[in-house]
Amino acid sequence: MKAYQITQWGAPLKEREIEIPAPKGTEVLIKVTACGVCHSDIHIWDGFFDMGGGRKVTLEDRGLSLPFTVGHEPLGEVAKLGPDASGVSVGDQRVVYPWIGCGDCDVCKRDEELLCNNPITIGTRRDGGYAEYLIVPNAKYLVPYDGVDEAVAATAACSGITAYSALKKQSHLRAKESLLIIGAGGVGLAGVGMAKAVVDAKIIVADIDPVKREAALAAGADEVIDNSDPDARKQLLGMTNGGPQGAIDFVGAPVTTAFGFSVLAKGASLVLVGLYGGAVELSTSLFPLKVNNILGSYVGTQQDLVELLQLIREGKVKPVPLIKRQLSDAPIAIQELREGKAVGRFVLINY
Repeated sequence: MKAYQITQWGAPLKEREIEIPAPKGTEVLIKVTACGVCHSDIHIWDGFFDMGGGRKVTLEDRGLSLPFTVGHEPLGEVAKLGPDASGVSVGDQRVVYPWIGCGDCDVCKRDEELLCNNPITIGTRRDGGYAEYLIVPNAKYLVPYDGVDEAVAATAACSGITAYSALKKQSHLRAKESLLIIGAGGVGLAGVGMAKAVVDAKIIVADIDPVKREAALAAGADEVIDNSDPDARKQLLGMTNGGPQGAIDFVGAPVTTAFGFSVLAKGASLVLVGLYGGAVELSTSLFPLKVNNILGSYVGTQQDLVELLQLIREGKVKPVPLIKRQLSDAPIAIQELREGKAVGRFVLINY
C-alpha cells in the first residue's frame, strides 16, 4: 500500500510502498477513504512542540521513531477483522476516534482515555491516515457516520470535537452575554459554525486576516474584529460593555492569549485550545482581582464525537469550508496548510 510518511523531521513527506498491516487480536483493518489534514500534523511533522522560552518537547524524546505516517482524522471501510475482533463487519463505514489511551491505567479504566499519560493515539503515536490502510486497536473506537458527508465526518474526530469540547466549557453563557472566539482558521471556523448550537451568547470573532473574518461572518458570527488593530481592545470592550463573558483562543500564540485574557469581563474564563506554542507573561494579581480563569481544552471525548455527528445530522452545524485533495497530494496539502494558503480544512480523499 502507499503511505505518505515523515522520513526526516521537517522534510517533505515521502510516498513509500509498505505492506498492508494484518490485524491481530481485537484489531480492525480500515481501508482509508478520507483523512483530514490538521494543524497538529505540522507539529508532528516538525518533530517538536514549542513550550516557550527556548524550550521544546521533541517527539523523539517521547519515543516516536521514523518513518511515521501522520493523520489523526481518518475514516473508511472495515476491510478485515482480527481473530478476536467484534462489533463491526467487513464493509461497514466508520469514522475512527483516534484519541486512544493505553487501556490499562486507572484513567482508562474509568473511560477517561483522553487523560491517559501513555496514549497510543492514531496519527500521533501510531501510524495514521495518510495511507491507504490503517490499523485500529479495537472496534469500540469506530463510530458510525451515516447521514453525514464523508469529508465533514473525517474532520469531526479532531477539529470538530476540539471546537465542540471547548464550546461546551462556555455553554453556561446567556443570551445577553458575549463569547469571543480568537482565530478563524480551520478549527476556529468549525467552532463558529457550531457555536449557536452549543452557546446562547453573542459570538464575536477576532482574526487578523480580513478574508477569514468574512468567512467567520458567513459561518454565523454576529460580529468580527481585527485583533491586530491598536484599538482592538478598546473596540471590543465597547461592543461588549466591559468585556466578553467568555473567550476561546483557537490559536494559542502568546499575542492571542494575552489579548484574550486582557479583555475578559470579571468572572469570565479563557479556554485555551491552540497549540501555536510559546509563552506569555500574565499578571497574577488579575486572576483574583477579576475572578478570571484560564482553562486548557484538548480535543474531545468519543461521546463528544457521537454528539457532534448527531448535531450535524440535525442540520445544527454549519460545516467549515473543505478543500478536497487526493491522498497523493498529502505532501502538498500539509505544506499549503503551513503557509496559511487556504480558508477552511484540507481533506485527503482516497478513491
